[in-house]
Amino acid sequence: MGKRIKRFISTLSSPFSEVHNTIKQLVVKGKYDQALELYTAKVHCSHTSSTFLLPSIIKACVHDQLFGFQLHSYVLKNGYSSESAISNSLISMYAKFFETKTAYQLFDTMPDRDIISWNSMINCYYMNGYLLESLELFKEMYNVHGFVPKPELIASVVPACVQTKNFKLGRAIHALTIVDERMETSILLTTALVDFYWKCCEPDLAFLVFQRMEVKNEVSWTAMISGCVAEKLHIEAVELFRSMQFENVKPNRVTLTSLLPACAELKYGKEIQGYAFRHGFDSDAKFSSAVVHMYSGCGGALQTIKNVFDRSTKKDVVMWTALITSYTRNKSSCREAIKLFNEMLLSGIQPNDVTLLALICACTNLLSVCHGRGMHGYAFTSGLSSHLFIGNSLINMYSKCGFLKDSAQAFQEMSIRDSASWSALINAYGTHGFGDKALELFNEMKESGIKTDSIALLAILSACNHCGLSEEGKEIFDEASKDRSCSITVELYACYIDLLGRAGKLEDASEVISRMPIKPTNRIWSSLISSCKLHGRLEVAERLAHKLAKSEPENAANYALLSLVYAESGNWPGVEDVRRDMKERKLRKSYGFSRIELDDKIL
Repeated sequence: MGKRIKRFISTLSSPFSEVHNTIKQLVVKGKYDQALELYTAKVHCSHTSSTFLLPSIIKACVHDQLFGFQLHSYVLKNGYSSESAISNSLISMYAKFFETKTAYQLFDTMPDRDIISWNSMINCYYMNGYLLESLELFKEMYNVHGFVPKPELIASVVPACVQTKNFKLGRAIHALTIVDERMETSILLTTALVDFYWKCCEPDLAFLVFQRMEVKNEVSWTAMISGCVAEKLHIEAVELFRSMQFENVKPNRVTLTSLLPACAELKYGKEIQGYAFRHGFDSDAKFSSAVVHMYSGCGGALQTIKNVFDRSTKKDVVMWTALITSYTRNKSSCREAIKLFNEMLLSGIQPNDVTLLALICACTNLLSVCHGRGMHGYAFTSGLSSHLFIGNSLINMYSKCGFLKDSAQAFQEMSIRDSASWSALINAYGTHGFGDKALELFNEMKESGIKTDSIALLAILSACNHCGLSEEGKEIFDEASKDRSCSITVELYACYIDLLGRAGKLEDASEVISRMPIKPTNRIWSSLISSCKLHGRLEVAERLAHKLAKSEPENAANYALLSLVYAESGNWPGVEDVRRDMKERKLRKSYGFSRIELDDKIL
């Protein structure tokens, strides 16, 4: 009789057991919507116990926040909150909903916390940007409650040390993994430590940790190669790539992409592209975009770049942007970049803000306001004009093309402005000879609460220089020099010295050079020489010009300046000597030119 009852109960429970298993399998496969639908229809409204199923179904609520809240209420109503596995799942769920405070409230009220509880809460803090809190909780878990963290948790905590610049704690955690025998190690953890030391700018320790790794996978090698590239150790990066293959570890797409900047620097672009072609990486759209960017950065032939683009199977916005950007780097190919933009639109790919920025730069290089207005119109209709750097580039473009009113209008239309926005318009007014307006804008910028940086200072000093406002420029420079939060760059010194020199204050300019905390550049000396020539101090100009030519013997501009000084003083044999010297060195002066554009035609 007892056997019959057991068989009868088993028959009743088997359909529910089958449903439970099906739900779990759906969750494992990531089919969360189907799992929730099956749970709602067969389990949630039934009277069968589903405690062991709750962690899985809570995990499936990643895209259904409302149902997740309902499940939490169901847990509280039925007294399941004392189950650690269920509470841990709820903490992870709230982490994905960005409900960090709710997650901590749940964690804080748990009667019993296991290692998974701590892991879940620490990961919740880290995922949602509470980096300091995640580190504090990690220390509490280990120091106060005595839980030994798993390698996976340590690997997620170490990057938080980098992001909070708490390098001391990162080193202490590394020390713990060595001295505490209870702590396990893994490839994931040691790779995180390698990356940590690279981010700390300690390559020797990164190499040491890497060399002591018993097992290295492609992620470990990639971390080392990326670190070397970031520190400009390009030869070492290539050597690591070769060693990786020697140890039969196959590089992946990320490895190759990380190596590309080193290959560009060492002129190994074709070699790495050939490797990628032989191993089937060339069909990957992201890698192809990186290759285009590499060739573009190292001045590769445009036809080679175009060939890479044409062979790519997936031409997305990133690929098109990389191609267009490569064409905008050279003034002679900027018109082709605009043609490619039209082809991009015809192919159905919508440009993004990076694409448009490159095209506005192309219009600036061409000094083509016709094309520039077209880009401005597209930015407005597509909603991209709201991007800060798009607005800044439009101000600059209109200014360079000679349309000051349009430049000011672009500035006025910006809803958000930063220091670069103000600097661009100040520079525009200064370039066009409106020094007083530039000063007015500079004062307005300071009153609006925008911090004066080196770019804004350079813009206003340039404006004062162009417009002969030497006293105003001197006052601004002196004020900036007293401000400890403001960094006086060599470009600022060069502009200020040029301003003083043009105003005839040669002694003041010389004194500024003598008091400079950094070594004066040749541009500064060239500026002083021009000022001496302008104000009749020809002996000083000749002496300085001789020194300048000797310091940069391959710079044609220095010889041209010396020749002008000789000509100004009537020393024609000296002029002939300079020209002969230039001819022997095969130096040629770069000539300037002007252009006029009317109805999109160059006259």
